[in-house]
Amino acid sequence: MSKPRIIATIEARMTSRRLPGKVLMSAGGQPMLGVLISRLRTAKSLDGVVLATTVNATDDPVAALGRELGIGVFRGSEDDVLGRVCGALRSAQADVCVEITGDCPLIDPQIVDEAIAEYLKTSTVNRYISNSDPHRSVPAGLDVQVFDAKALYELEAETDDPADREHVSFGFYRPESHGKWKPRFIAHPSCVGGEDLLVTLDYSEDYRMMRELHEQLSAHSPRYGAADIVRWIKDHPEMHDSCRAVRSTELVS
Repeated sequence: MSKPRIIATIEARMTSRRLPGKVLMSAGGQPMLGVLISRLRTAKSLDGVVLATTVNATDDPVAALGRELGIGVFRGSEDDVLGRVCGALRSAQADVCVEITGDCPLIDPQIVDEAIAEYLKTSTVNRYISNSDPHRSVPAGLDVQVFDAKALYELEAETDDPADREHVSFGFYRPESHGKWKPRFIAHPSCVGGEDLLVTLDYSEDYRMMRELHEQLSAHSPRYGAADIVRWIKDHPEMHDSCRAVRSTELVS
């Protein structure tokens, strides 16, 4: 059997409700989306990366950055993210999807490789592998989901549910699927003790912390990983507390 073609998709757009334009905010001299692309490219198991952005004019700069950095770019519906990711996978002739979102710019390529390796071990049984919710084992922002592209095309054809269309891979593990896809949730040794931490770019407080984290860690090692991120956050609790606090305020309001 030939090796499957493994493609990472990045869902990214400019019109975030909480932090508009976040994917192009700068850290260490490059946009956050550029940081993400650079980190993903060091994952050894990937055959390519495709940016899945929207057809909106506001996302022209996002598409331009993807092309400038030499990755694939697919543009589709803003609201139908499932359809957009499927389009990106078809454009890259993918067999396997590694789903990454643009609010996870500090993704650890080693974790990506570990997740892909776990998927390949049991792909004939488990068509979906994740380290994320609902059985999270990594800090929010280091999420990796790996699944069969054909399985996602099946979901695309089967569902008009807005939750499925917005959240892409939700259909693989939602209770109503009754285990059809046999989802498997994995853990990573490098993330032990950091499962409840936040490294996801949603608010200005996140940006301040993640910019500082990236600039400090990359100055010493451009290939810093999850364990370094967990250690840095625990050494800077006041910055992480601000990220938690803004979420608590939104829940109350």
